[in-house]
Amino acid sequence: ARGDCGGISGLGQAQLTRGRFITLEGGEGAGKSTQAARLVAALGEKGISAIKTREPGGSPNAEEIRRLVVEGEPGRWEGFTEALLMVTARRSHVLDTIWPALDKGQWVICDRFADSTMAYQGHGRGIDRGKLRALHGIAIGDFAPDLTLVLDLPPEAGLGRAKGRGGGEDRFERMDLSFHERLRAGFLEIAAAEPNRCAVIDAMADADAVHHAILEVVGDWFDL
Repeated sequence: ARGDCGGISGLGQAQLTRGRFITLEGGEGAGKSTQAARLVAALGEKGISAIKTREPGGSPNAEEIRRLVVEGEPGRWEGFTEALLMVTARRSHVLDTIWPALDKGQWVICDRFADSTMAYQGHGRGIDRGKLRALHGIAIGDFAPDLTLVLDLPPEAGLGRAKGRGGGEDRFERMDLSFHERLRAGFLEIAAAEPNRCAVIDAMADADAVHHAILEVVGDWFDL
């Protein structure tokens, strides 16, 4: 549902066919970006217009912030400052990309969203989760995904995959293993607490198997 920070103008939400908002979450190397792209393509085959986006990023201003957060040394930001950057990027992303697409009836498939802030900065960095929830509420109200797919795998396996990607966006990958173990526990805790929104997918399987598992969940969730 939307919070007080946004809404559809003109005819009003009740008179328009609103798109669906699906997020993919999980630790490093879980395959979220690949699976998000495959889901967009699969929805297109069903005649559903969908876009793929990501966090941090997803809008021009948010992409600028992304570089500050995912590049550089692991210790360049303390945890709460990092959370503020994430939430600032998210507000731009929601206002400039997500809500306009949903208002047009498009489905939005997002590689990470607010659960990543709770897992990375809350469980991983130890920032008070109540403060993180308050930040989220200030930035975008009670807006939340219609469905969150948590791609789960052991941190060692995910980090092994992530190392093969290359590039400079490896700041979080270079944090210690205990951080990544806390991330995994955090995502699973979030999923267990919100079964009406979250579904856990075994990401240790090969990409095709993960894709089919996602399609099964999405199909059941939305009666496709």
